Amino acid sequence: MKRATTRAALLAGSPDEVEAAFYEALQAADLERLMACWADDDDVFCVHPGGGARVLGIQSIREMFAGMLERGGLNVKPGEVVRMDSHGSAVHNVVEHVVVTLPDGPREALVYATNVYMKLPQGWRIVAHHASAAAPGERGAPPPRAHVLH
Repeated sequence: MKRATTRAALLAGSPDEVEAAFYEALQAADLERLMACWADDDDVFCVHPGGGARVLGIQSIREMFAGMLERGGLNVKPGEVVRMDSHGSAVHNVVEHVVVTLPDGPREALVYATNVYMKLPQGWRIVAHHASAAAPGERGAPPPRAHVLH
């Protein structure tokens, strides 16, 4: 079922299908599937709480994700999606539930992410992903000593 969802998302799909394919690819450490969700454009951007810097352009985003995934997939699941959809664009704000393994065991971190999609001739694609760590103690967020890998 996941392959059908991913294939539909990469051919045309809906913003929801592209979002599902994006998070499945993160979990599977599948860089090619992950990058197929993105618009092939130099104006796309990505911001992660661990890196802090804004990454511009599809090649730079590819390099960033390649580094993030070189040790395997990320245990990140989106939830609590708030959607604003229109004819040619969609904005989804999600709560990413990220499980990180620390010396004292697994901990869940919450990350607030905004994913922006545009309808292109190839179908819906991500044009922006901006993620921020939840404040310590907020809705189950980890204490300050935890490290967020996403």
